[in-house]
Amino acid sequence: MKRILFIILLLALACHNIMAQGMWSDLATSEYRIDTADIKSLRVEVDNLSFFHDNEYTGVLTKGYTLPGLWIQPKLTYNPIKQIGLEVGLHALIFNGANKYPCYAYHDIGTWKGNQYQSGAHLLPWVRAKAQFKYLTIVLGNIYGGQNHRLIEPLFNPELNLSQDPEMGCQLLWDRPHLHADIWLNWQSYIFELDTHQEAFTVGMNWTVSYNKPENRIKWSTPIQLVIQHRGGEQNITLREVQTICNASLGVGMEWDANRKVLKKLGAEINMLAAYQQSGNLWPFKTGLAIHTGVNLNLWNHLGFNVNHLYTPKHFVSLYGNSLFNTISQIDQTSYEGNTTLSARVSYHRVIAKHYVLGAQAEAFQTWLPGNQKLNFNFGLYLRVNPSFLIKKW
Repeated sequence: MKRILFIILLLALACHNIMAQGMWSDLATSEYRIDTADIKSLRVEVDNLSFFHDNEYTGVLTKGYTLPGLWIQPKLTYNPIKQIGLEVGLHALIFNGANKYPCYAYHDIGTWKGNQYQSGAHLLPWVRAKAQFKYLTIVLGNIYGGQNHRLIEPLFNPELNLSQDPEMGCQLLWDRPHLHADIWLNWQSYIFELDTHQEAFTVGMNWTVSYNKPENRIKWSTPIQLVIQHRGGEQNITLREVQTICNASLGVGMEWDANRKVLKKLGAEINMLAAYQQSGNLWPFKTGLAIHTGVNLNLWNHLGFNVNHLYTPKHFVSLYGNSLFNTISQIDQTSYEGNTTLSARVSYHRVIAKHYVLGAQAEAFQTWLPGNQKLNFNFGLYLRVNPSFLIKKW
């Protein structure tokens, strides 16, 4: 085990994370800069991701489950001038075989889950307004969330691209040759006066500093990431205490654009992770620490190999990462200290045409817990279809 960790660490130090160039980037990210060719154009756009994702998880950390279904976003888009973009539509999440869906945010917002239901689909309004300047993009309403935040994998489980609600709030995006910054607020649960549940929101930040020009074949970067979730609210009448928990990450990455016949890219990263509970007793500890290393290969532009190693010398919980990276069981809340998780993933994806992407993956997790070792795996098949139809151009 020590030898495996040592080899991965050497690779990480010797050789930027290419995940942003991989399958999930094409499947689940959207371009936020306004296309000048679409000025004064009214369009109908339909964004759809269909999926079959199966988690064969056993052991003490989390349960297995399957996600068969799709989400679809039909919307109208209009850019009246080159600095302003508007979108309005609907977001619908559909699981095969389900006929009613609880009315609550489809990602952890605390104990309250609501008692109302929707029939046929989990349906939400979609409204986005954005202002674009030379380097800065300001987004209000439905922000560019999920995979667009470019969080490292221990802080964000790519599976959430399938199941979570679209993020809503506000966002600032800053792009310079040597800096990409994403700062956002995702308001997950709103409360009215005397409501019987807590408000919940997440604040996030990703600063990626690049040290080389985009055309360089070898690129070094430093990702600085922070995710904070707060649950509370002055207007609610619950007896639940205020909770504020956060994850932070500081790392270094390198990407080699090999551009050979078989080997296209090689990348690696190493990150120091921290967990901190500023208030509340959701976790049985105040601070946590983990070390993450990752190595990535891209072959023939379609085949990807990814290895992640997470060593937890102290307690650690990821707010939005895979539960297998945590030290607290999602089943019975037992806390484990000193666990290690090694994951390996193979993925294939093909961009059939612009905005039409087919992807597949299989991933295995080997977790070492004190007195317990478990092998878990998942696999999935995904298809994104994102057509756009011009209605009128002025």
